[in-house]
Amino acid sequence: MTRAVETTDIISKHLPGVSRVSTDLLREGAPIEPDPPVSHWKPEAVQYYEDGARIEAAFRNYIHRADAKQEEDSYEIFICHANVIRYIVCRALQFPPEGWLRLSLNNGSITHLVIRPSGRVALRTLGDTGFMPPDKITRS
Repeated sequence: MTRAVETTDIISKHLPGVSRVSTDLLREGAPIEPDPPVSHWKPEAVQYYEDGARIEAAFRNYIHRADAKQEEDSYEIFICHANVIRYIVCRALQFPPEGWLRLSLNNGSITHLVIRPSGRVALRTLGDTGFMPPDKITRS
């Protein structure tokens, strides 16, 4: 998670007073076997069980409705890798999670997911890199 830690360090300089929490739950991995399968990425089957349970735990732990008594908007910033983001987006939108690999994200991109107290979910931005110079945009 070196890149995620480095990115967190950079962003934290611009958000004084915002607490930082590190968790292994958001570590990159193989969340669930993709459907349809792809030929260019084939982790060992055991990875889906190990990583998938951990990434699902991250989703259940961090992605939830705000308390109905909450009066102001709140924001959480998650700095992690594309597989985790794609899986969480699919789960939050109630799309089949096996489709996570159909989504493509550039490195360093921003995804903005909104969850209302009512439970309504909206994906405002997926993989936005409009803030980057074109020669800096990369993808793994």
